[in-house]
Amino acid sequence: MDKLRSMEVFVAAVDTGSFTAAAERFGMSAVMVGKHVHALEQRLGAALLTRTTRRQSLTEIGRQYVEQCRAILAQISDAEAVAETMRASPRGLLRVTTPVSFGMDWLSPAVAEYLSLHKEVSVELNLNDRFVDLVDEGYDLAVRIGVLEDSSMVARPLRPYGMTICASPAYLARRGTPRTPSDLAQHECLEFTGWLPQLRWRLKGEKDGRAIPRSRFRANSSQALRRAALTGFGIIMQAEMTLAEDIAEGRLVRLLEDYIPTARPMHLVYSRDRRTTPKLTSFVDFMIERFGPDAPWPPRGASGV
Repeated sequence: MDKLRSMEVFVAAVDTGSFTAAAERFGMSAVMVGKHVHALEQRLGAALLTRTTRRQSLTEIGRQYVEQCRAILAQISDAEAVAETMRASPRGLLRVTTPVSFGMDWLSPAVAEYLSLHKEVSVELNLNDRFVDLVDEGYDLAVRIGVLEDSSMVARPLRPYGMTICASPAYLARRGTPRTPSDLAQHECLEFTGWLPQLRWRLKGEKDGRAIPRSRFRANSSQALRRAALTGFGIIMQAEMTLAEDIAEGRLVRLLEDYIPTARPMHLVYSRDRRTTPKLTSFVDFMIERFGPDAPWPPRGASGV
């Protein structure tokens, strides 16, 4: 017999004072109530109740055991109530991991907006360019850039991660405008060290990148490079998302558009068994609305820091 069910029946028998009354509560026969109590006694190897034709009373073990049963059943009831509440509205901790540049420039302000909409959710955001195993490391979801390999996960497409090459009007007035990738050898090219080596200043139609000199300014922060470009130091190649507002406001000018590397796919990834949690579904819906393939461009809250 189900142990928890037997505990419920036993507590009811004690509370109501008889097997018959307990049977009415659970819609079963008094004989079945007796079988539940007997099953517990067999498990414990001790009698819980002493019964006569007129009354029943708890044994010493029965008095202690019934209190433990009450506590266990109350904990289960509380846990079920919490689960039911969590199913009804988003709440709890959401752990998210994302590549550094996307997380810093775009996801961080988006998370702040999401949290303003869902007061009972908290978010732990991990900015990391390494591959993070969601299950082993306990994350709810991840943003991943590039071709996906793990088909066991749910993957929702986001806007492709496109690049752009830019410089400030002041820099171009001082140093001239490059027309082809080979022209970049005569310019200051800012380098993002967070990229894989094969992605650093490799332009479309250029196979080995030998025309690009070693950058004099290298950094692992897209914002550090962006600021250097805005001051007129050099030419930057970064994600469209990072530079969208600066381009729209005229602070940076697009260059070499025919040679921009092909945009890489970007996905929101999560385990299949986590879809039922409201905190996750609400965040996924928010991300698709903000960064999905059909979302307005540029997204709201463009990085302008």
